[in-house]
Amino acid sequence: MPRLLKPLFGASPSENSGHLAFWLAQPCVQEAAQQLAQGQLLGLPTETVYGLAADAGQPGAVKRIFAAKGRPADHPLIVHLPPQWQPGLEHHVPSDPGALPPWALALMQAFWPGPLTLILPRKPGVAEAAAGGQTSVGLRCPSHPAAQAVLQAARALGVHGVAAPSANRFGRVSPTTAAHVLAEFPELDDPTLAVLDGGACQVGIESTIVDATRSQPVLLRPGMITIDQLQAVCGCAVLTPEQAAPTLTTPAPKASGTLESHYAPRARVRLVPSHQWAAALQQLSQSPDPARPQGVYHRQATLHTRWPNGWPAEWVQRTMPTDPVLAARELFAVLRELDEAGVSDIWIEAPPAGADWDGVRDRLSRAAA
Repeated sequence: MPRLLKPLFGASPSENSGHLAFWLAQPCVQEAAQQLAQGQLLGLPTETVYGLAADAGQPGAVKRIFAAKGRPADHPLIVHLPPQWQPGLEHHVPSDPGALPPWALALMQAFWPGPLTLILPRKPGVAEAAAGGQTSVGLRCPSHPAAQAVLQAARALGVHGVAAPSANRFGRVSPTTAAHVLAEFPELDDPTLAVLDGGACQVGIESTIVDATRSQPVLLRPGMITIDQLQAVCGCAVLTPEQAAPTLTTPAPKASGTLESHYAPRARVRLVPSHQWAAALQQLSQSPDPARPQGVYHRQATLHTRWPNGWPAEWVQRTMPTDPVLAARELFAVLRELDEAGVSDIWIEAPPAGADWDGVRDRLSRAAA
């Protein structure tokens, strides 16, 4: 069973635990940094989701991530940098003129630390295993104080960057609590995996990813930083992959979490447009599932913004927040909860239109693919 690392809270943990100084003083942070320096795995809390972390400079440690997740070795990992991110950036990215577009630096200054990943040219010989064989590397500086403390302490032990994809089986629902990570990898024993308990993640979905290897920024994965916010900082249009495709002379870089099917629970996810929601539930409540014995309704679950009338009592009901920030924060935890309830199908009302919902809509679309 993985080892759980917990902070020693003082008299007022709610006032102190959100600060970097609090975490830097915690013995569990030093233990977590040692875990990384020794080439082992760490469940790392970030503001987005928990990561399955290892020293990006140790190929053997990075291979442990791929093996534990069941992740293809050519699917790149995001490398996380400490709050003083400039040395880590210089370690991973060539100093050649043009390697770092001015708008990419502007994005770092505006959104780091925070839920933004930039795909950048990779310095040869650095983080090769984490890059999945690509000449580029995804870099991020998380804002969670526990993650910042671990990354800073690990840097003092010679760890320049920490590869940390979401701490779940490949393609499954991402974890947003330490308990989720423990449940995901029960067969990994101490000292193979230690999990640092940093509380529930505040953002709840993975980072926004922007490709900065081309002359113009390309949004590869939406998140809680919207395309409008990106464009305001860049001072130029941020393209979608479809808009950028005609200009490509070389293959576009791969990025985490961009496969068509991803973030999926064990149950089947059925994403229903809002204007079809009432009619879909009416039909479902009256018709047995043909895949089940005739006349027997199997357990259903719905994740929605409003309560329909007269539906079967055996259905598990959850309400989706109407605020996109709250919806993102709760999304993966609710999908895991419904899985644990043993439902076979999760019927979900599609989020409304608008850039604020792009990150949630993206995760649900891939979960339903």
